[in-house]
Amino acid sequence: MNARVLGNDGGETVVLAHGYGGTRFVWDDVVPALAARFRVVVFDWSFSGAAAAGGGGERYCSSYYALADELVALMDELGVRRAAFVGHSMAGMIGCIASVARRDLFSHLVLVGASPRYINEDGYEGGFERGDVDAMLAAVDADFAAWAPRFAEAVVGADHPAAVAMFAKQLGEMRPDAALGVLRAVLTSDFRGVLPDVVARCTIVHCTHDAVAPLAVARYMQRAVAGCGGGSGADTVVIESSGHFPQLTAPKEFVRVLEAILLDN
Repeated sequence: MNARVLGNDGGETVVLAHGYGGTRFVWDDVVPALAARFRVVVFDWSFSGAAAAGGGGERYCSSYYALADELVALMDELGVRRAAFVGHSMAGMIGCIASVARRDLFSHLVLVGASPRYINEDGYEGGFERGDVDAMLAAVDADFAAWAPRFAEAVVGADHPAAVAMFAKQLGEMRPDAALGVLRAVLTSDFRGVLPDVVARCTIVHCTHDAVAPLAVARYMQRAVAGCGGGSGADTVVIESSGHFPQLTAPKEFVRVLEAILLDN
């Protein structure tokens, strides 16, 4: 999984987990500042383009539960316990699942732009209609190379061309079959039932204008998470930014928010 351990050996361990289309390099703009205070772990999920480039992508996982097993195995291998886990996008829910299975590994979950359900239904705003999801999956299936840069601009934000280019490159390195399979797993997922079982301390970080998961999703998760001690819910921090990637579009503010969260443990 191309794991790298960086920074302050005496500090709290912070595991940074990228989401769909990303690689461990999506954290490059925030790792130096975080590594000055914390022991930072970055890695690549088996579906990522970086894993494929390293010869590890022939077999990839699209199941959130299988990916949670990957995460647990990695943390066991590194000897990590009671870590702060920062999961971006789909990785947030993977961390929730892993924390339910292995409570000893996680002291704090920081869920960045995470969502348990992307499709709207009565009483729940996920951000997408089912027809939108079907059309997106059909576009990926028809021509992944043409779709990837358009998706990158939509989710990162056209006002941030350098960040768009960085994410588009990482996304474009995914195998097309992995890109389609994982995206289908993400957009059709429904892990709302996991949230009441999450007892680790939990902080939700969400952008005001997230292009993937509306702020209503963060509010839903805040209410649904059991939280430390059971029933106390989650804290929520809203970053005044657009797009789905605050670590790329607002890295200084993102670091400030993370440090405030983690140093308040």
